[in-house]
Amino acid sequence: ADQNGIEILRIWTASSDFTEDMRLGNEILKANVESYRKLRNTMRYILANLSGFAESERVQPKDMPELERWVLHRLSELDQTVRTGYAAFDFNRVFTALFNFCTTDLSAIYFDIRKDTLYCDAPSSVRRRAARTVLDHLFNHLTAWLAPVMVFTMEEVWRTRHKGEFDSVHLRTFPAVPTAWNDKALADKWSRVRDLRRVVTGALEIARRDKTIGASLEAAPTLHVADAKDADLLKSLDLAEISITSGAAVTTVPAPAGAFKLDDVAGAAVVFAKAPGSKCARCWRILPEVGKGADPHICLRCEAAVAEHDAK
Repeated sequence: ADQNGIEILRIWTASSDFTEDMRLGNEILKANVESYRKLRNTMRYILANLSGFAESERVQPKDMPELERWVLHRLSELDQTVRTGYAAFDFNRVFTALFNFCTTDLSAIYFDIRKDTLYCDAPSSVRRRAARTVLDHLFNHLTAWLAPVMVFTMEEVWRTRHKGEFDSVHLRTFPAVPTAWNDKALADKWSRVRDLRRVVTGALEIARRDKTIGASLEAAPTLHVADAKDADLLKSLDLAEISITSGAAVTTVPAPAGAFKLDDVAGAAVVFAKAPGSKCARCWRILPEVGKGADPHICLRCEAAVAEHDAK
């Protein structure tokens, strides 16, 4: 407790399987310290991007992009896991599910994709407002769900945003999850989209390793899919946005020899290419339009966002 704080011991307790022998040692505690750090960073990200959030910004789920609706679906799934897990005193199941959600679904996917929108879109952008709405939902649910385990930390997180003297995260009950958030068809679609994204990011990792590029925004890859259904899945999405590149294309033309593939993702291959154009000084995307607007240093999206900010 003196070295790491008592929350680490709480996390060890909650993540241990008490039906078997329970192990405790310095290396195990170090792993729990790392788990704590990742969860705390998740909440810091949410808090930072909710600064100044107002009800007037709120977007209804039906008006949100697919990515936001997928996160809401995941919350609806977790709601059942958390409630049944706590009711059965299965703390390991609850903590593992929440930790995996924060690290795999949020940090590695949602936060990574949406940081560009949160930092660079205009305040009036529906996409940015939808992202901040989802972050508000994440804040409300995660603080309640993690409070029984990370007792002090969730209280600190809650009071950072709600500064009422007598308000406490431990006076709350678990927030209700609307049934409309559950969308199995969307979840199935995004399961495949995530697999296809892994092929793209795998190709980018090779390019980074070979020093061909320094960052993913320097790329404009082409994804070759063998099944037209995969191409249709991506029609309503921006592959460059979800792959964090400056450009991207999808084609059903057979992939050339040497295209990057993953053994566990059938029917998908990626051909790497560098993004054409100049680098936007604000969002860092490399686009042909940079320098063609009133400001020679930024892209047209950033120019509109800056103009809206200045007007306010």
